[in-house]
Amino acid sequence: MYIGLDLGTSGVKALLIDADQTPVADATVGLEVQRPHPGWSEQRPADWVAAASAAMDRLATAADLGAVRGIGLSGQMHGAVAIDAGGDVLRPAILWNDTRAAVEAARMDADPRFRAVTGNIVFPGFTAPKLAWMATHEPELFARVDKVLLPKDYLRYWLTGDAVSEMSDAAGTAWLDTGRRDWSGDLLAATGMTRAQMPRLVEGSAISGVLREDLAARWGLGADVVVAGGGGDNAATGIGVGAVAPGRGFVSLGTSGVLFVATDGFAPDPATAVHTFCHAVPGTWHQMGVILAATDALNWAARLLGAEPAGLTAALGGMAAPNGPTFLPYLGGERTPHNDAAIRGVLTGIDHGTDAAALTRAVLDGVAFAFRDSLDALSATGTQITELLAVGGGARSELWLKIIATALDTEIAVPAAGDFGAALGAARLGLMAAEGAGPEIATPPPVATRIEPDRALVPAYAEAQERYRATYAALKDL
Repeated sequence: MYIGLDLGTSGVKALLIDADQTPVADATVGLEVQRPHPGWSEQRPADWVAAASAAMDRLATAADLGAVRGIGLSGQMHGAVAIDAGGDVLRPAILWNDTRAAVEAARMDADPRFRAVTGNIVFPGFTAPKLAWMATHEPELFARVDKVLLPKDYLRYWLTGDAVSEMSDAAGTAWLDTGRRDWSGDLLAATGMTRAQMPRLVEGSAISGVLREDLAARWGLGADVVVAGGGGDNAATGIGVGAVAPGRGFVSLGTSGVLFVATDGFAPDPATAVHTFCHAVPGTWHQMGVILAATDALNWAARLLGAEPAGLTAALGGMAAPNGPTFLPYLGGERTPHNDAAIRGVLTGIDHGTDAAALTRAVLDGVAFAFRDSLDALSATGTQITELLAVGGGARSELWLKIIATALDTEIAVPAAGDFGAALGAARLGLMAAEGAGPEIATPPPVATRIEPDRALVPAYAEAQERYRATYAALKDL
């Protein structure tokens, strides 16, 4: 058996699978985010350990863990956990959605070495700007930094005593030479850091350490249970849905939206605001277009209208030409393709006849157009998608998937019921590490249905896409 531990922003999930990769038991323990100042987003690493420990306790109660041979880790990316020489945490972890380091990020991004080496824009949420912020605003703490760990890697430190990271998560720090899959001495020096302050790097499917004996005894595990390198949340989800071979990808309709595709080479184009990261298996990379509000945009509309999101979409019936209002879903800025933190959501073209249905359809269309922007940004790097799987809570709406398929002019596969997220990907990476297996075990899930574009409406959606882009161009500087 194998365990996947997924450290999300809202909770820790532990998933137990058997040798056939069938889920046996799972447990989730919630987490809270602290926001002591506007734009700040923090969590206490001790709370991660407490939640992971509680989730493992529940797993051990639900099932006999004596046959577990490997544990894999996945988690929220970009967070900064600074520890001192004694292994103590110096301050609360600064999370992926914290924007306090915007000035430091802009300064790094203006240095051409960062984009050239990492293949990415330096976003405020990345790890390196946060340490630069500490150097300016918390110099006494910064002087005591012995190691910087990413969130899931702090759990590894607790599980094994080893300070180790892996390529997919490290690629989101702005310190990794993403093509060479190693820390960049030049970029570390440019931010006042050293290689000695970085964790050792392994591939996500490799062994990073062995579970501590006291924890193994507590949960009823045997000796020498290995802990895999694991992966950042999206890379681990890619392993979970079988998006490993070049061209295989997924569209995630969660709070935010992700268009993910695996690649067999490093072909960045930072100007598109596409993320180009290492994948969680050797010799593989992935690219992502990221939109900051997907189901979050529909939830906003539902609050405004005093209705439930599912009820709003169900009331629409079927497909219709996008001839109504235009909605830009930039409620908190946008990542791909604009890298625009200042832009906000826009609704144009309303008239006396605009009702709840028209607003809802505009929101669904607007998110679909944002995904199309990401698809075109990915295509500009030479990346092509051969298979696209739908994941996330919003994927329960067949109408929304049909709209997205039509906007992308691409078929979308809907998996059969099951858990194919980051926790499964982590468990699969644990299996790979324990058994010496490769990415061939990361098979795609069975497909329940395939959503085809509405061919009759593809031209209308393409025309509406141009209106959508023109609206952003006209309003971005206001």
